[in-house]
Amino acid sequence: MLPQLLLILLLLPPVARAVSAEPVILVLGDSLSAAHGMAQKSGWVSLLQDRLRRKAYDYRVVNASISGETTRGALMRLDNSLGRWQPAIVIVELGANDGLRGLSLQAMRRNLAAIIEGTLAHHAQVLLLGMRLPPNYGPLYSRQFYRSYRQLAEHYAVGLLPFLLDGMANDRTLFQQDGMHPTAAAQPILLANVWRVLRPLLSQRHQNQAIKQDGFNDHQPGREIP
Repeated sequence: MLPQLLLILLLLPPVARAVSAEPVILVLGDSLSAAHGMAQKSGWVSLLQDRLRRKAYDYRVVNASISGETTRGALMRLDNSLGRWQPAIVIVELGANDGLRGLSLQAMRRNLAAIIEGTLAHHAQVLLLGMRLPPNYGPLYSRQFYRSYRQLAEHYAVGLLPFLLDGMANDRTLFQQDGMHPTAAAQPILLANVWRVLRPLLSQRHQNQAIKQDGFNDHQPGREIP
């Protein structure tokens, strides 16, 4: 019997085998999420996994962030990432490199929109993390850049953290020597910012699962439906 069971499991497609696994939170980001300049375990994404375990949330965090990533680059690898990990939630932390390079904001918004649409099409929730640009990029460009995140979040009705570096942007001691990347000491602040908007998504998913389970049980043989 045991050899037959093992054979059945081996023949199942990857997606089918993953159904019983922990749901995945996929982080698509750039160096701010890739633990640039520090050990991976010190970055906010790793700290998120630690917090989920302490809070007894059965999620596995997959960090697909790449230093220097742009919205275009992330979009090009989106299908592969979604297909490989089958995430329940996707945290999108992108756009900073587009802005710092002075790239087209229209193209950035178009890429982010495609990332959101592709993620929603895979029945995953989206959390969009916004950024700000330094003042030397000009008030108009900087203002339009910052507003892009809220416009996208409202249009697609997805979660939004308006500014990932909220509460630390003016404290230069929390940044590395390049003045752009947060230090290891700043990572708990980033985590706290993300957690504030991520936690409702976690609760919502658990509620939806409970509702589906109740609906399934209501239709089991031998039970009356009111």
